[in-house]
Amino acid sequence: MRQSVSLRAALALAVSTLAGACASSGNAVPRPFPLPGHAGTGGTAGTAGTERRGQIQPPAPPQSSTVDGYALAGTALSLRGAPYRNGGAGPQGFDCSGFTQYVFAQYGVSLPREVREQFEQGKSVKGGEELAAGDLLFFTTVAPGATHVGIAIGGDQFVHAPSSTGVVRVERLSASYWSARYLGARRFM
Repeated sequence: MRQSVSLRAALALAVSTLAGACASSGNAVPRPFPLPGHAGTGGTAGTAGTERRGQIQPPAPPQSSTVDGYALAGTALSLRGAPYRNGGAGPQGFDCSGFTQYVFAQYGVSLPREVREQFEQGKSVKGGEELAAGDLLFFTTVAPGATHVGIAIGGDQFVHAPSSTGVVRVERLSASYWSARYLGARRFM
């Protein structure tokens, strides 16, 4: 009896630890990406994209090679409240790297699916005043190395898809939890 209770407690601890992570496997990458504003996606109106024979096509890449970080941050913010889903990469449910990949794809920027791969690419950005809206912020949450990612929106804030509350939301980088786990930032624009 006592051994059964210990086994259940250990199993519950393992499940809660895994649920708090965001080192996604990337097995659920939709092709093509759904677009915000398309009927049935739960996104916002006004994002460019076309539908052909029931398939949603990604928006055309921007005319210039420069993406406006504030516009990108605005797209990320428009997805606040979208549910967390492990392996999710669309408005019906996101994990952290699926969220960043989806948002950047709306601007024609292709990101790798895995958090660690995103952390290895882009241009390294120093913290503090060098951070800009649209930069990716990386954290170590459940294992050594980059295991969580969010998008800087300006000032001390970022938007991300944490599993702890189950929805895309805004946090402060200076909050004790996040500042203690901050690894660095990358710029893809």
